[in-house]
Amino acid sequence: MGAVSCRQGQHTRVSAPQKQGGNIQGPWARGWKSLFCGIGAIRSGVEELRGLQRHQCLHQEPLQPAPLQLEKPLSEWPVPQFISLFLPEYPMRPVRGQQTLQRQINHPFVHSLGDSWQGKRHLFIMCSYCSMDLYSLWSAVGGFPEASIRLFAAELVLVLCYLHDLGIIHRDVKMENILLDERGHLKLTDFGLSRRLSQGARAYTICGTLQYMAPEVLSGGPYNHTADWWSLGVLLFCLATGKFPVAAERDHVAMLASVTHCKSEMPASATQEFSLLLHELLCQNPLYRLRHLHHFQGHPFFRGVAFDPELLKKQPVDLVMETQNTSPLESMPFKDFDCDLESLVHTISADSLL
Repeated sequence: MGAVSCRQGQHTRVSAPQKQGGNIQGPWARGWKSLFCGIGAIRSGVEELRGLQRHQCLHQEPLQPAPLQLEKPLSEWPVPQFISLFLPEYPMRPVRGQQTLQRQINHPFVHSLGDSWQGKRHLFIMCSYCSMDLYSLWSAVGGFPEASIRLFAAELVLVLCYLHDLGIIHRDVKMENILLDERGHLKLTDFGLSRRLSQGARAYTICGTLQYMAPEVLSGGPYNHTADWWSLGVLLFCLATGKFPVAAERDHVAMLASVTHCKSEMPASATQEFSLLLHELLCQNPLYRLRHLHHFQGHPFFRGVAFDPELLKKQPVDLVMETQNTSPLESMPFKDFDCDLESLVHTISADSLL
């Protein structure tokens, strides 16, 4: 049979080669012979070139070893978005020495991190699960009794004093960043705006949440760790009254004007001791603001309170326990997740029984 080739839309029939005297003759045979001859010529040329190179190497100085290439430092954590587009889903983990501040902190009232990694589109953080945050509780309940406020305030005082002793300023103390464990005790979280600030140093970055930011932060600094105590005063005022001491403004300039010229009225139902605490925390001049542990230990509002984490954790927060038993928040533990984790949990449980 003949072979059919196609060239420029035309079909041309090519005759099959004929076998004569045990050798294949015809156009194909001549083509293969030419190819083998060409390969032989190329091989001879390569061997000749190698021989010439060996001859030249005998008269050359020995090659010096190439300088060692230093390993390129790892990129910052998390990696930029244009780099993460080319990564598999779970490749990047922070290397030792580049871990977040929250992982380096060990305190009973700080939300500890288990692990973290970055994929193509998300930064994943694994930590212990808390079903409620202080803001959700505040939205559901409103004003808190002073007994609960006193316990929350004592725990936050211990956390902030601990951080400040380490030279860490949080810069975003607010209800949304305080989680509650199963017994109602708080866990401070979200250290994304935190930084190390040595004693005597000053910061100038305008950051945080407007209604919690101290006047010196709103003005662009200089400020230091005392800015966290202003945020604590705002938080305690909200817990007692169900509202912020100053209404939110559109930007930090307008917010600064409101904070500077508006004198917050202390809640009418507050005791004299609690009003004094709020007045000393929401002080315009940071030099006169409460900021040391012994200031709080000797304060009349905390009379009889032991500033010891283990003793404080032994006291259940009745308000939180009662709310967890009656609030619909607990019946929807996975409402804030993107996927239906509750059905996934049931599916995994069912599969494990098979």
